[in-house]
Amino acid sequence: MNVNGIGAAGYPAWQGARKAERSVESGAVGFMETVAERIEQDKTTDYDEKAFEMVGPNAPQDVKDAWMEAAKEVNANGMGIRGNGMMSHISQMMVQRLNKQLKGETENFDILGNTVESAIQATKKALYNLDHPLAPAYRTIEAEQARIKEREFYAAFLEKLEKL
Repeated sequence: MNVNGIGAAGYPAWQGARKAERSVESGAVGFMETVAERIEQDKTTDYDEKAFEMVGPNAPQDVKDAWMEAAKEVNANGMGIRGNGMMSHISQMMVQRLNKQLKGETENFDILGNTVESAIQATKKALYNLDHPLAPAYRTIEAEQARIKEREFYAAFLEKLEKL
């Protein structure tokens, strides 16, 4: 609000305009360029690969290839990370990571292990936990749809792993 040239903060209205000019000159433009750069980086980020790195940094290349194929086939990944980088829900592999953290493991969040067999066991565990929840859950339709996609991903991933 501006009453007789006095702005809302009690300063002359022209003073706020002068501050805005100085902030643009001193770095706001740099901020906008940084935001635009980040948006471009996000467009090129492969979130399926990023999700894999969260659960299988020591897994063999065959396991990574199976993960990526399943993710492309189902259009979802085992961590519930969407194409825009946001999580759709808390996935079963995320639960496995959090359980490790609760047990005091702060360095090793490797869920898939370093063999095909360990990846199969982790995926079977995730599928079992999806199919046998500990308590009834009240979810939104969107979360339920995300869990259905998650199950599809684990089934496709497991199928590919068992062929290795």
